Amino acid sequence: MNFGLTDEQRMFKDQVLKFARKEIAPRTQEYELKGEFDFEAWRRLGEFGILGLHLPPELGGSGADVVTSVVAAEALGEAGVDGGLALAYGAHTFLCADTIFVHGTPEQQQKYVPKLASGEWIGCMGLTEPDAGSDVAAMKTRAERKDGKWVLNGTKIFITNGGIADVAVVYAKTDLNAGHGGISAFIVEKGTPGFSVGQSWHKLGVRASVTSELIFEDCVVPEENLLGNEGMGFMMAMQTVEWDRSTLLAPLVGSFKLLIDKSARYALERQQFGRPIAKFQAVKRKIANLKIFYEASRSLVYRVAWCKDQNRPLNHLEAAVVKLFMGDWSLEPTNDALTLHGGNGFCHEYDVERIFRDVRLAAIGGGTSEIQKLIISRML
Repeated sequence: MNFGLTDEQRMFKDQVLKFARKEIAPRTQEYELKGEFDFEAWRRLGEFGILGLHLPPELGGSGADVVTSVVAAEALGEAGVDGGLALAYGAHTFLCADTIFVHGTPEQQQKYVPKLASGEWIGCMGLTEPDAGSDVAAMKTRAERKDGKWVLNGTKIFITNGGIADVAVVYAKTDLNAGHGGISAFIVEKGTPGFSVGQSWHKLGVRASVTSELIFEDCVVPEENLLGNEGMGFMMAMQTVEWDRSTLLAPLVGSFKLLIDKSARYALERQQFGRPIAKFQAVKRKIANLKIFYEASRSLVYRVAWCKDQNRPLNHLEAAVVKLFMGDWSLEPTNDALTLHGGNGFCHEYDVERIFRDVRLAAIGGGTSEIQKLIISRML
């Protein structure tokens, strides 16, 4: 394994940093404080090529490898892009567009992937339900074949991009007696009769992302919108969740680089008792803890990306380790950064309190820490 980036990847990261710092980050505080999705920032991400980076050129992407995609995502966090926009990007690109690209027919790929790669359309994934979060097999959304079409009934909750999505990859039971093997996936477009958006939630963190309920009431979906083969849904969902538990965390890794830079600078500038607070041992320990967590989490995330680039079909163990580590162990160094900044760290004008709030989702979304421990222990 080569632990260094190529010259091209380093240059690309610099380009993403310059772009995000100029075009996206200055908009962060306004939209994060309002709790609104920034459609203009989304358009700029699409124009720059971020949204379709790893997708093939013939479908509107750039054909980049997974490591390069992680480089871009990390750069967004380091530039100060809010966690909500980064989360929306991840759900759109990896949970929706990539699933259609990997499992879709050529007709499905041509119809949906170019629009998603450019950002013309926004995508989401409908998996979680009121009684089926960690226990995916307990989902109650049903899909029945009638008169050559599929009819969906059920409710999905906590869906990132749900309220603004043009297309959703939705998972439903097609065989109630087959357990995990009875789950299938469907492509459902906005405006399909019987498909509606329910409530949206105001959240502690990642506030600029739209998190909504999706409702299916006798929603009629064309037969050709079945994604992959019938009964393949659970396997497809686990592949997407693998993205969720690794690559989607790259912007958070970049946020810790931002925290390190801000904390070190603040510690040198802030004077107490006649000297910079950087001279105090307690402050030095906080900055050291930030660096340790950043290096460890970055190595874990890039390891999964490297494994995926080696065409390993399953990386569930590595992805679960990343998710657990960042979910459980990110809280203390983030709190250290906030505390180091004192009263300023508690104020919205600084990025520190936003990152402090955003980090809390890492132990919940995409599979709780308890589930990651279960996965790790089972695989061992």
